[in-house]
Amino acid sequence: MEIGGDDQQTSLLSHSTSSSPSSSLSRDQAAGHAHKNGKKSAWVCGIIVRINFIKVGIVYTITSSISMRAIQRSNCYHSEGHTAACKYGTHYYMLIFGIIQVIVSQIPDFRNTEWLSVVAAVMSFTYSIIGSALGLAEVIENREIKGSLEGVPASTAAQKVWSISQAIGDIAFAFPFSLIFLEIMDTLKSNPPEKATMKKASVIAVCVTTFFYLSCGGLGYAAFGNSTPGNLLTGFGFYEPYWLIDFANACVVLHLVGGYQVFSQPLYASIEQWVAEKFPNNEYVHGNLKQMPAFRLNLLRLGLRTAYVGFTTGFAMLFPYFNQVVGLAGAINFWPVVVYFPVEMYLVQKEIRPWTSKSIILRIYCFITLLVILFAFVGSIKGLIAARFS
Repeated sequence: MEIGGDDQQTSLLSHSTSSSPSSSLSRDQAAGHAHKNGKKSAWVCGIIVRINFIKVGIVYTITSSISMRAIQRSNCYHSEGHTAACKYGTHYYMLIFGIIQVIVSQIPDFRNTEWLSVVAAVMSFTYSIIGSALGLAEVIENREIKGSLEGVPASTAAQKVWSISQAIGDIAFAFPFSLIFLEIMDTLKSNPPEKATMKKASVIAVCVTTFFYLSCGGLGYAAFGNSTPGNLLTGFGFYEPYWLIDFANACVVLHLVGGYQVFSQPLYASIEQWVAEKFPNNEYVHGNLKQMPAFRLNLLRLGLRTAYVGFTTGFAMLFPYFNQVVGLAGAINFWPVVVYFPVEMYLVQKEIRPWTSKSIILRIYCFITLLVILFAFVGSIKGLIAARFS
C-alpha cells in the first residue's frame, strides 16, 4: 500500500476547519486563515493516526501471542485432559511474533503486494466463521440460550460501571479501518471516482465486520452466558475438536502477521521519506548493503523498522492484558478519527452554516460521543492499572 495521503489529508482538513468568513475579512484573508487552520488540523490528525498505528501494533502483538499460546494449551488439554493445568506464559510467543515482524518488514515493496490483503481477509473470514459455528453448535447442544440482557454481573455497582466503560472501548477498537482510510483512498484510480469507490467499500466493510462481530459475540454469550471467555478461541469455552481450534488460532496469527504490516507500513514510509528528504546525499539512508545485494537491505530501513518492532514488542510484554489494552486502544482513536474530523469535513463540504438544525445536531452528536469515549478511556486506564498491579 502506497503512502501519500498527506496532501490529500491537508486539503480535506483545510476545508473542515474553516467557517464562513465574516464580512470584515477579505476573500484572500479568509482563504489564508482556512489554509493555516487546515495545515494545523492535518498535522494534529496525522499525529493521532500515527500514534494509533503504534497502538494497533501493540494490540496485534498481544493478540497473536495469546493465539499461539492457545494452540499449545489446546494440544495440552487434548493429551492431558481438560482438568490439567496447562499454564504457559505469553512473553515467549511475543518474542517469536516480533522476530517474524522484523523479517517480514524488510521485504522490499511489501506494502505493494495485493496478496497481503487477500490472505488477511481469508484468514479473518475463516476464524470468524469457526468461532460463530462453534458457538451455534454449543447453543444447540445445550438446548437453551444462556445469558441475560443485564450482562455479566459485578460485585458492586462501581465495578459494573467500570466494566461497561471498558466494554465501550473494546467496541470502539473493533473498527480500526478508519486509520488507513486516506492511505487506501490515495491508492485508488480516478475512474471510477474515489468517493464512490470508498463509500461502497466502507458500507460493505462495516456491514460484514458488524455481522461477524455480532455473530461471534452473540452466539458466544448465548452458548456460555456469564462464563463466556473474553476470546472464544483462546478462552477455552471449547476444548474439542482441538484440531479445529488450533487451525482457527493459526488463522488468527496469520491474519495478524499481515495486519501488523498493513498498519505499520504507512508509518514506516512517512518516517523514511522524511529522513530521506532531510539527508538527500547520505549513502546509509539511500544505499543498500553491498554485502547482500539480493535482499536490497537498507540500513535506515533495517534500523528503523527493527527498533519499531522492538518497541511494540517490549510494550506488549510490559502490559500483556488483552481486554484492558484493547479498551484503551479503542478509546484513544475513535473520537478524533471516526467522529470529529469526518463531521467537520462534512459540515463544510455540504456548506452547512453554523446554528442550523443539522449543524446543531451534529455538534451535539460530537459532544455526546466525546463524553462516552472519555468515559471509556478512564475506565480502560483504571482496568489497565488494576491488571498491572494486581
